[in-house]
Amino acid sequence: MNELVESIRERYLQTLERIAIAARSVNRQPESIKLVVVTKSQSLEVTRAAVEAGAQFLGENYPEEGVTKLQSMGGVSAVEWHMIGHVQSRKAQLVAENFNFLHSLDSLKLARKLDRFCGEAGRSLPVLLEFNVGGEESKSGWKAWDEAMWNSLLDDLSAIIALPNLQVRGLMTMPPLGTSAEFSRPYFQKLKRLQEYLALKFPRVNFGELSMGTSSDFEVAVQEGATLVRVGTAIVGARQYKTEVK
Repeated sequence: MNELVESIRERYLQTLERIAIAARSVNRQPESIKLVVVTKSQSLEVTRAAVEAGAQFLGENYPEEGVTKLQSMGGVSAVEWHMIGHVQSRKAQLVAENFNFLHSLDSLKLARKLDRFCGEAGRSLPVLLEFNVGGEESKSGWKAWDEAMWNSLLDDLSAIIALPNLQVRGLMTMPPLGTSAEFSRPYFQKLKRLQEYLALKFPRVNFGELSMGTSSDFEVAVQEGATLVRVGTAIVGARQYKTEVK
């Protein structure tokens, strides 16, 4: 276990240093960026090792898997558990009752369910709104690749902002898979422009968080304004693929 912790710690610290270099290259403070270590499809042993190695924010894709880990680790009060994957409406209760942060709110229907379950649990859930800025039909999120569409988003977002038990904190995206980190840059730039557009439309809402960038392109994401980067493989290694419990 100690060897595993040390190997993850080394890669974790290397990733933090790369974030810092990218931030300073555009006159940003490295401390303004949070590193979410993605432990989806990783064993409980690897997840525990990531925490021992210093991870403060853990990202999970599947509600059942995340909750199983969270409960097995006694909640680990020093760690924030982030749901970063698509959430089916029927799994909204698991997310509302157990996670500290949701990156992937992608519909008004889901928002209303989360709000109801949060209310019943006496909790308030910080959320990011997920937008599809790449035009891929397979990706979740509100359609936002054409800036002419942005005005049509406002009714849904206004209704979500009014929900009492959700705290809208910003935006999230997953760009199309490219052959280089630079491929992602225009998509990150578009999400940043959307953030600025929504801040003008809803001046009382703080859209300050931008969740974008993964192992392959997080440095470019930082240069374009990311405040949360989601890095898994580069820190904890290749995923141990499994079929999600349905």
